[in-house]
Amino acid sequence: MATKGTQSGASKTERLLALLDGQPVIPVLKITDVAHAVPLARALARGGLKAIEITLRTPDALECIRRVAAEVPEAVVGAGTILSASQFDEAASAGSKFIVSPGITRELLVAAEPSEVPLLPGAITPGEIMAAREAGLDFLKFFPAEQAGGAAFLKALASPIADVRFCPTGGIGPKNAADYLGLPNVLCVGGSWVAPDDLVKAGRWDEIEALAKAASALAR
Repeated sequence: MATKGTQSGASKTERLLALLDGQPVIPVLKITDVAHAVPLARALARGGLKAIEITLRTPDALECIRRVAAEVPEAVVGAGTILSASQFDEAASAGSKFIVSPGITRELLVAAEPSEVPLLPGAITPGEIMAAREAGLDFLKFFPAEQAGGAAFLKALASPIADVRFCPTGGIGPKNAADYLGLPNVLCVGGSWVAPDDLVKAGRWDEIEALAKAASALAR
């Protein structure tokens, strides 16, 4: 699955890390009401979680990305659950600063190659991780983290594939986030616990800001 341009992949990884800016938790958001997108992004940014991932799991996800990109300059909005090249292009056009995919395919790598928007693809097996590495990617999503072996699995990868780092997502919350963040090959984790559905629907932005502050203070 190697593509041209290992150096290009490395430079995009650097840009992605600059966008995340040492943030220990990346909020993974499934927004069902467009009206919630802007106040939610503002609350998370006030709490220290400026980089957010809005997943394309709802019909209005792209519009949510557009609104956050246009109205919340303090936020760094990314698109998640990208499954195809066309979705990559749509998300980038909507204003996404980074793109997250649950897996890695040749189609996505080809779509990402000419784009200035960095791709964070998912990989869980040693073979997938090595293929991504050959394509010049050394920062990957590990999804679904808990179901794929959790922190113990990632710890086992740290020695044989020492130059690849991860953002594990899936089944991670305040009770186990530290288990992942303490690993040498984990830079951040993704999670939805900082924006619970009931708080979002009720517009309880102060409480979401408090959850974001607690998450942003997690040690890495």
